[in-house]
Amino acid sequence: QLQLVESGGGLVQPGGSLRLSCAISGFTLDYYAIGWFRQAPGKEREGVACISSSGGSTNYADSVKGRFTISRDNAKNTFFLQMNSLKPEDTAVYYCAAERLGGCPSIFRSWGQGTQVTVSS
Repeated sequence: QLQLVESGGGLVQPGGSLRLSCAISGFTLDYYAIGWFRQAPGKEREGVACISSSGGSTNYADSVKGRFTISRDNAKNTFFLQMNSLKPEDTAVYYCAAERLGGCPSIFRSWGQGTQVTVSS
């Protein structure tokens, strides 16, 4: 059974930082592109960041570019989202996702259940 589990969410003040982790079981991460998404209340789900299976290329939403960094540790079947300079508008449920594809895909089919990030003073 495939499983993706997010962790690292919580409450942080504006300007602060958090690092989200996604641990994978049931398959090896080596051949999967991975991504982070988020959904705020009343808003559409938004793609945040993606990294290719090799780690050689990354994509970021304009809203997070320069503040967030996606990375992966294939040996540990874990990938991360480092979030710096957090803003209240970053408040959302964050989801990790994986797809067996070299480059970042348009659609991900394997998803975690989400972790809440709240940015508030």
